[in-house]
Amino acid sequence: YMMEYSPINNVKPNATYPSCLLTGGLHDPRVQFWEPTKFAAELRHTSNQSPDRPVCVKIDMTSGHFSASDRYKYLKELAFDYAFLLDQLGLVEEGE
Repeated sequence: YMMEYSPINNVKPNATYPSCLLTGGLHDPRVQFWEPTKFAAELRHTSNQSPDRPVCVKIDMTSGHFSASDRYKYLKELAFDYAFLLDQLGLVEEGE
């Protein structure tokens, strides 16, 4: 039952997956910090990933499950997420 929705156990060999930004927090009581790293390793090892579809991991060493609690850190995290998205959509020119 649980294996049906376990991401790490449902990575298909030689499948092509989109770009991934996997995030986690060191002090997250619900999802431990090693879960996104294990999933990234599984995607990189098992699937047919290419350099134009990266699998990136970002672990916040100071926050928990709901990310940053102060407003400015939250905005910095959101800007990082949008930067990754815009880069993957090809909307960022080299050197910017």
